[in-house]
Amino acid sequence: MKTIFNIAALLLIILAFQTTKAWVYPEHRDIMLRAIQKLEPKHRDVLSKLWNAARIGYESKLTKDVIDTSQSTIISQLDYASWPAIGGDHSTSAKEMLHNIFTTDWLLEVARINAQLKIDLAKAADREERVNALRNSDILLQRADPNYATRAGHNNVHFLLSLKTVKETSIKYGFECVKEGAELNALGVFVWYHYSALLKATRYSTEQLTPEKRSELILALLADEAFALHFLEDVFAAGHTAGTWGDASQKKGTHDYYNEHGLKISTWEGQNLVLTGDAWMRPQDAENAANVVRISIEQVLDAAMGKETAMVFSNEEKIFSADNFDVGFHDYMPARTLDPNIGNLIFPIFNKTPIPGLEHGLGELPRFRAEIGMFVGFVPALRAALVAGGFGKDQRTTGFIGSLESSVRFGAGLDGVLNESGDGLAFLEIGWRQDGSSSSGFVDFPGTESYGNLLAAIPGRSAFSARLRLPFYLVPGDLLVAAPILFLVSQETLIKMGATAVNGGLIPWQAGLATSLGRFQFVLGREVGIYLFGRSKVRDALFNISEDENGIPSLFVLSYRSTQIEFPIVEYRPFRAFEMEQRSSLFIQLYGGIDIPHNVDNITDANKSTTFVPALKPVWYFGARVIFDWRHYF
Repeated sequence: MKTIFNIAALLLIILAFQTTKAWVYPEHRDIMLRAIQKLEPKHRDVLSKLWNAARIGYESKLTKDVIDTSQSTIISQLDYASWPAIGGDHSTSAKEMLHNIFTTDWLLEVARINAQLKIDLAKAADREERVNALRNSDILLQRADPNYATRAGHNNVHFLLSLKTVKETSIKYGFECVKEGAELNALGVFVWYHYSALLKATRYSTEQLTPEKRSELILALLADEAFALHFLEDVFAAGHTAGTWGDASQKKGTHDYYNEHGLKISTWEGQNLVLTGDAWMRPQDAENAANVVRISIEQVLDAAMGKETAMVFSNEEKIFSADNFDVGFHDYMPARTLDPNIGNLIFPIFNKTPIPGLEHGLGELPRFRAEIGMFVGFVPALRAALVAGGFGKDQRTTGFIGSLESSVRFGAGLDGVLNESGDGLAFLEIGWRQDGSSSSGFVDFPGTESYGNLLAAIPGRSAFSARLRLPFYLVPGDLLVAAPILFLVSQETLIKMGATAVNGGLIPWQAGLATSLGRFQFVLGREVGIYLFGRSKVRDALFNISEDENGIPSLFVLSYRSTQIEFPIVEYRPFRAFEMEQRSSLFIQLYGGIDIPHNVDNITDANKSTTFVPALKPVWYFGARVIFDWRHYF
């Protein structure tokens, strides 16, 4: 029991590492692509010159041109437009980003997966197709990049800081973002890395360096700027301006809602915009973000050209490698002494960014919750099953049994934690079930069915019930075995296993499929039900015809108990309603199982001690449950 609840807690921890990112990879790349295309010819020429120098020694890894406008799903090289998409989501520092670009094999596969995602999102005719496209890409990305779901997810680095008061100015807000000890945030990280890029660009334009060192320095400054731009692009996603306070459920629910449904905002300079977010980007969203990204790129290029107003200086140690400030490791902005001239460069950019929502309190934006957290639930259900005969060895006639059950659940909900297609649901359920009698008789004679329970092959009965549901990584129950060990040995590995399990497993055959008619999911192995019949004060009994110890067919009255083991196979959810703390759904579940009789006694003659007990056989069955699933989240 303790292990089960530890796994439930683990699944809740996984939430913190899930998709609270802003734009998906192809959207990040499209913004950067547009920004570069908007550069004036002189800036474009300088960028191309820098790119050509950076490619020296890496010609096989980087495209000849700074951007590849004809990119297909067959990708063997990366262009500069892809770097901001890699930064932040597939690396946690500019230094790590370059390492992944030049020394790993999986990053090209990430680019190919996302090129296909771009095509699939463009072709999506409705919400369901969009959800399924994200499901497919997330499953493939988790396989290609094992750290995809867990990278840099424990902080709010991809979000804007919430606004403290309506009177706050962009200058005061800007200082709040970058000051030492501020919660890590998108604009703070943008400034950090943009400043690093400007320092390197200034050094490039003012120092005499060998060709090798110049190439190394150019590569580092381009990496710093690309990493900075990932976070500048993030601030134009609706779910990242609305506020990050609240528990994990509120953060993700609010993030997802505004990204999909949009949010009207104003920039610091007074422009009114409607923003969307990840996987919902419109051309105007890309245009709005690209206009500001272009300004940032131009500043770095101006510094590289030796334009005095764009250059910044520092007493920091001069290095040639990309900045290694790890946004996945830190939770707060570290101290850094900035050249005062940086304000003249940063605030023209800040003024064009969205004013974030107010912090928790009066005037806050409406909050939404995702189905995440611990819950208690009430689960009534209707059941119908076809049973392969009865317990008697000669009872082969297929029968029908209808049932009612009612249960209480305790568990952790992580429904759709990645993209509405996963299933991290974990629960323990206890309840009561009442069966009607089987439609087949205990003997295969016409007319016996009219006697109902009296002559039924399996008379009506009741059972105590218990259910357990847990996602699994590769085989059912593997988290039960692995969790206690990996919790002590390697919690990082455990979280990766859990994240994969939540999203359908290593072989993602259990990811949900969204359709216009509802949601389908293959769930075999995720859930098991146990029903204990005959445990009440009066034991179950049935008629049985068997040969006695003398080989003579005889009628027996047998008392017995049985244990029914049930395995759900497929689930269909036609509708779902969720409001902040409560959730209700209707599920239709197909299942199979086996009913095993035991503790059989011969009670044919209560006044006679009988020793012969006929053998009973297990019964296989297949059926459907119609379940009303109500949950209250804490």
